[in-house]
Amino acid sequence: MNSTSSKRRLLLGAMAASLVFAACGDDDPASDSTGGGEDPGTTAEGPGTTAAGPATTAAGPGTTAGGPGTTMGPDTTMVPDTTMVPDTTTGESTPTSGGAVELAAGEVFVSGSSTVEPISIRVGELAGEMSGGDLKVTVEGPGTGDGFAKFCAGETDISDASRPIDEEEIAACEESGIEYVELEVAIDGLTVATNPANEAITCLDIPGLYALFGPESEGFENWSDASELATEVGSAYAEDFPDAPLDISGPGEESGTYDTFVEFAIEGVAEEQGLPEEEWVTRADYSASANDNLIVQGIEGSESSLGWVGYAFYVNEQEAMKGIEIDAGEGCVAPTTETISGGTYPFSRSLYIYVNKAKAEENPAVASYVDLYLSEEGLATVAEAGYVDLPAERVTATQEAWAGR
Repeated sequence: MNSTSSKRRLLLGAMAASLVFAACGDDDPASDSTGGGEDPGTTAEGPGTTAAGPATTAAGPGTTAGGPGTTMGPDTTMVPDTTMVPDTTTGESTPTSGGAVELAAGEVFVSGSSTVEPISIRVGELAGEMSGGDLKVTVEGPGTGDGFAKFCAGETDISDASRPIDEEEIAACEESGIEYVELEVAIDGLTVATNPANEAITCLDIPGLYALFGPESEGFENWSDASELATEVGSAYAEDFPDAPLDISGPGEESGTYDTFVEFAIEGVAEEQGLPEEEWVTRADYSASANDNLIVQGIEGSESSLGWVGYAFYVNEQEAMKGIEIDAGEGCVAPTTETISGGTYPFSRSLYIYVNKAKAEENPAVASYVDLYLSEEGLATVAEAGYVDLPAERVTATQEAWAGR
């Protein structure tokens, strides 16, 4: 590992603590939920809140136990309409004429992207409600890269991902004999943000982002320190950089959101600058965390902050964060549901779940959970979590990929 990456690893913040939801009949993640082992006075919720304390699981109302991630299993009997019913003998799904869904009892373990985590949690809550607590779904969000490491080692049933699986991860899965199906579930707009008090900055282009976040910016303590480099790489916004502290917060290397940001904002300019590929990375000297809520706190905590998060975390904190418009050569575009869905926002990206085929066949609960995820009720949680729904034709493609596994 090069020195830049080594420094970055030392700067990674605390891993996102897992959440506990065990409220009867309430699928709102904003409801107060605390679990055994959490620090007193903290809450573990969705985007825009602080999650603290060790990972816990809850097997039903009033029950807590040590274990990974967040387990949803409240005792209710609510059954919304869907179109698939899992075959609890084979783990496969068959259409029904009645439209109701029956979920197999059992446990499902989901790990991976902290960006996708809020969606998977909501689907898990729904599964718990529908099954009367018999289907228990544990969700954790250490990051896309860490999630794939577990998935390709056979340690998880499903891997949440904010980017497609890469070549090294594909090879690791092949070596372990892990066969999977890739399912696109939502659209995200990676959001670059600052504090609303930072009136000098409303839009940035790719060269400007490189000058602030890239490997050549290491050591810049003020926004204005990056002006010369921004001019050198061709930014139209170099003169806008204020003489104010440059306080950066963002995901660490384990995050798919980190990888996507490097792809969008760093790689092209770094290549033009003649840097070797191993240096196509962000600067190392920023506040890095696997916990999106801590990143949000960092952006909100400084009047001249800068950082990047998934769209849902920005949406839930719009009063305390200002989304920076992105100019990729066709003018400034703000992150909105419309621009992300329409593809005009330059930093739009797909979100995925990867399902272990063998585990879905062996464990009917896994197939049940994915059936629910791809149902009308399950996909409704995408917008509830703050992300953007897939167009109808892409929903159909995902459902067909799952049915044809």
